Amino acid sequence: MIEIGYALSSEEHGPNELVELARRAEEVGFTFALISDHYHPWIDHQGHSPFAWSVLGGIAHVTERLRLGTGVTCPMMRYHPAMLAQMAATIGAMMPNRFFLGVGTGENLNEHILGARWPSAPERREMLEEAITVLRLLWQGGEQSHQGRHYTVDHARVYDLPNPLPPIYVAASGELAAELAAHVGDGLVSVGPSADVVNAYRAAGGTGPRYGQVHVCWAPTDAEARRVGREWWPTAAVPGELSQELPLPRHFEQATQDVTEDDVAKTLVCSADPEVHVAKLQELAQAGFDHVYVAQVGPNQEGFFRFYEREVLPRLRRQLDVAA
Repeated sequence: MIEIGYALSSEEHGPNELVELARRAEEVGFTFALISDHYHPWIDHQGHSPFAWSVLGGIAHVTERLRLGTGVTCPMMRYHPAMLAQMAATIGAMMPNRFFLGVGTGENLNEHILGARWPSAPERREMLEEAITVLRLLWQGGEQSHQGRHYTVDHARVYDLPNPLPPIYVAASGELAAELAAHVGDGLVSVGPSADVVNAYRAAGGTGPRYGQVHVCWAPTDAEARRVGREWWPTAAVPGELSQELPLPRHFEQATQDVTEDDVAKTLVCSADPEVHVAKLQELAQAGFDHVYVAQVGPNQEGFFRFYEREVLPRLRRQLDVAA
């Protein structure tokens, strides 16, 4: 069985709008959602970056069934893992059995703000592993201390622990991170989803749920979808490791100034045809993802919701074993 979810883009929407979008996602029939946890948007044109954890508290009180997670939080620099242990436990208590914590190694765009140097990828994976150790230690309850290579915790206790505790899903776009997800996480999140990542996760012993993100841009015509996609999400065409390394939105604007609509459409589903959307979601299911979440680019979220409610989700339910 596959579940279809919705991506809440903190880069493109303000806090109150995100709360309303989560409510609409539940109403339309999405069973889960992930919210991006950024300090900056990718480009200034996107225009937003509210504190995701405040938004989560608002969503907890306007939804009843929607499962919600962070997609994803970096528990290493901007947040100390001891603070994140308290933050995630609080949201878990507000949304019993509906919250999951997605974690990853982050981007320089968001993590440089306190003046720390940006570590190499291997060091970031090491830091993430230790951060997860701290999270799980504090979630055991009672007074805990930790003295590690990267983090210190001095006689700390998280008092409000939900039951059950939130699962921890680890983000991966490559095989090494997928192996880490299998070893220390309860599941996998992939924002650049591929069968290779799923295969590496499974080969390393991973047995948890597998979340894959797909970016789309629905509009009344394909031409408009391509135009809107280029306007709001040119970073779809940013290659390689740049998305982890560039520190400021203006650097992403410089990196994408020559990006064309054709470039964006190679990785972004820019279409008004429901069959094109269905085919892409089926592709992720065939790659081994059992949870696929859809990020609609641009301001027309309500048009996207109506399109998916009427045209896409019913087709998927006829063609796949989709959870309602």
